[in-house]
Order: sequence, then C-alpha cells, then structure tokens
Amino acid sequence: MRSRRDVDVPTLVESARSGAPRAVARLISLVENADPALRDVMAALAPHTGRAWIIGLTGSPGVGKSTTTTMLVRAFRERGLRVGVLAVDPTSPFSGGALLGDRIRMGDHVLDPEVYIRSMATRGHLGGLAWATPQALRVLDGAGCDVIVVETVGVGQSEIEIAALADTTVVLLAPGMGDGVQAAKAGILEVGDVFVVNKADRDGADATVRELRHMISLGDRTEPGLWRPPVVKTMADRGEGADEALEGLDKHWARLQETGELRERRARRAAREVEAIVLARLRSRMGDLSRGSSLPEVADQVVEGTLDPYTAADRVLTELT
Repeated sequence: MRSRRDVDVPTLVESARSGAPRAVARLISLVENADPALRDVMAALAPHTGRAWIIGLTGSPGVGKSTTTTMLVRAFRERGLRVGVLAVDPTSPFSGGALLGDRIRMGDHVLDPEVYIRSMATRGHLGGLAWATPQALRVLDGAGCDVIVVETVGVGQSEIEIAALADTTVVLLAPGMGDGVQAAKAGILEVGDVFVVNKADRDGADATVRELRHMISLGDRTEPGLWRPPVVKTMADRGEGADEALEGLDKHWARLQETGELRERRARRAAREVEAIVLARLRSRMGDLSRGSSLPEVADQVVEGTLDPYTAADRVLTELT
C-alpha cells in the first residue's frame, strides 16, 4: 500500500482546484483505491465542497443515457458552466475495470478543458453506482465543477440508489421499454424529479408520456405545494428537446433552493456517507475479530443453541467498541 508520505495532498488538491485534469484523475483514483491518503484528501477538499449541482441520470439500458448526458453537457457548457461527468460502467468480468462505453459516446466533449469525464467501475456494487461515487463527487465538487452529472449503470428494477445521492434525479425512459406498471415496479415514480421520454420519434412516445403523467397524478404529489415532476420528450441524438429538459431541471433546482429542501437532501446524503464509512470500518474490524477473538466462539454457541444470535451480536458489538 502507498503511504501517505508518497502523496503530496495539498499540492494535488490545489492543482485540481486550478482545473488540472491529471490532478483530478489522481484524486479520484485515490478514492477508488481507498488509498491511506484519502482521509487527508477529504479534509483538504471539505472547505471547497457544497457548491456543485448534482444531477443523477438513471434509466434502463438502451434508453439513451449517455446520449442524453452529452446533450445536457452541451447545454450547460453553452451557459459557460464547468461540468463534471461520472459515468458508472459495469465491471468487466475479465479486468475488473470499467468498460468505458460512455467515454466512447461522449467524444464531443473530450477535448473541452471545462468538461471532466470519468468512468467508474461498479466493482460488484449493486444499485447502479460504484461504492466510491460519493467521495468522487466531492472531488469534482471541490475541483470547481458547477454541475456534476452522474450517469448510472442501468440495472432496471434496483436502480434507485441515485436518488439518495443527487440533488435532482432525472429518470429516462423510451417508447417500447415497458409500461407504467414496470415504472412503478422499478420505484422510479417515487424517485424521479424530472422524467424524460427519449427517442420521441418512435411510435408510442406520446402514449408513454400520457401514461407517465397519469401514473404521477395518482400519487401524493397532486397535493398543493408538492413538486409534480414534469414529463418532457427528447431526441437526444439530434439535440432536440434540450431546452425543455433544461427548463424542467432549472425549475426543480429553483424549488430546492426556495423551500430549503436542498439543504435537507444534502444533510441526508452526508448522513448516509458517514454511515457508509462507519460500516466499512466496522466490517474491517469484524474481519480482524473473526481471526482472533470471541466471534468464532459465539458463532459455535449459536449453532449449538446455547446462545441466541441477538445476544451473540451484543457481545461482538461490546468487543468492537
């Protein structure tokens, strides 16, 4: 393992804040590899975070997430904003790394110094994201990105984890990719802040829009004062519908700031992030515990029936703390 002395954290963070892409890449690599210097990196970045608008983009495979991301990046760049993209790719079964398919589709922005695109491997993590995504977002936020788009893997009916990570969640659908019942099963009606029906030139696009609006109208969001997600149509490969999608995003962003919900969402996100770090440490200590402590003993007692699992857990927790 690399020691902390091998990483000049202040210089690396300063370079990232000045826009050096190699420094940003190095910091995210430290995050992905759980480098010992990660604690110092997060401490150095903390005063510079909390400024970026995090937009999560989710949907089933084949709906055009990468193409839509490219369209949104182009629209934000026209506003003069600095944009970061975290494209979470499936883990390669051979190399264990990201397949980098999203970088291939986002070639239009590769040479733009104000756009940073990073592919991350899920490494077996479920829910459509990589386990290191929250810390990687902090790196891009601290590096001065105004907007960060997080594109999930596209894992169908278990891809709602993004809602806990983003300020605004965009749910992408396409005609012929399933009806409203499928959307309800996937949980996306609850997590979506903006719905985009892409590939709107296909047959059934209008029907998909109507069905979505009807499904949304059945929920509690019809109550006065609650956000009712807009449903817009796009043809991302042609750039059509970008203005409508951006209008929906802007309205949600304004509402988050006006109502104070933005701070509430970010507080919940920070709580989950801290909890994940605590649990990771506990798992690490549990591994040590299983090699030389009471865990094997209490496990045997549970098997024999002389100890119930809850009492056994209490003993292990006592030893951990």
